[in-house]
Amino acid sequence: MAITRIVQEGSGAGVLLTNTNHFDDLVNLARKNSIHYLLFGLACCGIELMQTGGPRADLDRFNAVYRASPRQADLMIVAGTLSYKMAERARLLYDQMAEPKYVLAMGSCANCGGLFQCSYAVVKGVDKIIPVDVYVPGCPPRPEALTEGLMRIQDIMMSERWWQEKRRPQSGAK
Repeated sequence: MAITRIVQEGSGAGVLLTNTNHFDDLVNLARKNSIHYLLFGLACCGIELMQTGGPRADLDRFNAVYRASPRQADLMIVAGTLSYKMAERARLLYDQMAEPKYVLAMGSCANCGGLFQCSYAVVKGVDKIIPVDVYVPGCPPRPEALTEGLMRIQDIMMSERWWQEKRRPQSGAK
């Protein structure tokens, strides 16, 4: 039940103040239970991403549906090694996503460059290009770890308020 009260001004006009917490909860519950993630499997972690969508780990129980278009997605799962050549496209796809948008970095290569950290062609972490909300460690991470990361994204969604601008983590890109 929303808490309402009338504040009387000097001229006699009443102003209605409403507590919007329940509205926030309703909107966030709908967003939490309808995650559309962008297919962005770059390397071997992409195979684990596909496995997570399969019958054993089953992302459908979270109502998470994959999308091939960034304009329909609200979560980008970066799975695998990001090269500098692909970094431009990753940033472009991120910019095309509608707000609110979230990023999950999956695997050691996406988090910090992983095995290929010494290579001149590999980005030393996706957070140098786009802001990341949740990191999932592992090489490659198991489907259970990706499911846990998805649950952390849902926690972030539930803690937001609809009227506040989303506070983005800082990234190295401008």
